Amino acid sequence: MYVARTICMSLVYVDMDNVLVDFKSGMNKLGLDEKTQDPDEIEGIFSLMIPMPGAIEGYNKLNKLGHDVYILSTAPWENPSAWSDKLIWVKKYIGKIAHKKLILSHNKNLNKGDFLIDDRIANGAGDFKGELIRFGSEKFPNWDSVINYFENLKPN
Repeated sequence: MYVARTICMSLVYVDMDNVLVDFKSGMNKLGLDEKTQDPDEIEGIFSLMIPMPGAIEGYNKLNKLGHDVYILSTAPWENPSAWSDKLIWVKKYIGKIAHKKLILSHNKNLNKGDFLIDDRIANGAGDFKGELIRFGSEKFPNWDSVINYFENLKPN
């Protein structure tokens, strides 16, 4: 019997806040700005956020291109609802394709992989051993530019 197998081109990690998730959308729904209170400390804020433009399509496209894609995010230590809210968000917006592919860590550099798509270098992202793709940078301002980069990668 023939069994179809998917060959993964690379292991890709994708950050949540300001990469998959529009962080400011949660603040806007609560009528807050960053000067009023640290938004990381607000219980339930992560459940209010919406996807960044093109994020869901981009995540799905990376999978369709044959990459093994995980979500690698940091949840605030002092906000226990953030941990469960992030899982609920992934289930709601990304669904089964991300089943058991959410990693929450304060040390992203401990994960081995080929690529990390992140908007910052904090929490170990700057020390990641693979290639750091800085989302929101001049080279990668949006999801279209990220997907274009991956579509033009040459297999090893």
